[in-house]
Amino acid sequence: MKRAIVVGASSGIGMEVARLLRENGWTVGVAARRIEMLSEFDFNAKIDVNDDDSESKLLDLIDSVGGMDLYFHCSGIGHQNRQLEEEIEVQTVKTNCLGFTRMVGAAYRYFSSHGGGHIAVISSIAGTKGLGPAPSYSASKSFQGIYIQALEQLSNRNHLNIHFTDIRPGFVATALIDDGQSYPLVLDKHSVAEDIVRSVIKQRHRRVIDWRWRVITRLWRLVPNIIWRHLPL
Repeated sequence: MKRAIVVGASSGIGMEVARLLRENGWTVGVAARRIEMLSEFDFNAKIDVNDDDSESKLLDLIDSVGGMDLYFHCSGIGHQNRQLEEEIEVQTVKTNCLGFTRMVGAAYRYFSSHGGGHIAVISSIAGTKGLGPAPSYSASKSFQGIYIQALEQLSNRNHLNIHFTDIRPGFVATALIDDGQSYPLVLDKHSVAEDIVRSVIKQRHRRVIDWRWRVITRLWRLVPNIIWRHLPL
């Protein structure tokens, strides 16, 4: 039986993915800051990715599940921050970069000493280019994609049999974007979760969700930086 750990599973995409994995026969352990939201799962833990003891708590959760074949990282925050408020910028970097590195690194170290496994993460289409309305968010999502790419290269060099999947959804109808701002082409979280689970099972390296965002991000990459800097997003 396959065993998965989902971090950031208290709501939104993380919760949907955890439920779908369970429906597909996986044994699932879930973690989040709000442990009261995780009661439907037999194996759960209160983990804040920004706490120094988060790695040890993750290892305890893995032990309670009986091992780990898939680590799925969905923990993250994001805001539009056109006024560049310091607290928003710093907290976003802390969670999406430092917390991300702490937890994904812990999963990598676990798999490196247990014969391999699969690390899947939610980054975002926002990491494709710098987005003026959300500076730290788009920068942190770019960081995540590059970090996963680097870890895959490191794993291959060391023959560790660790697979990686970088999931890049467009804007999804979750609490993350329930801030009164306007977002284009918003996606249904259940449909996104179904796409994610299929992508994980197929061990895709990178998956942009959905087809409209795949077209849009390809176009973004073609825009010269001299033009991109002046776009009124």
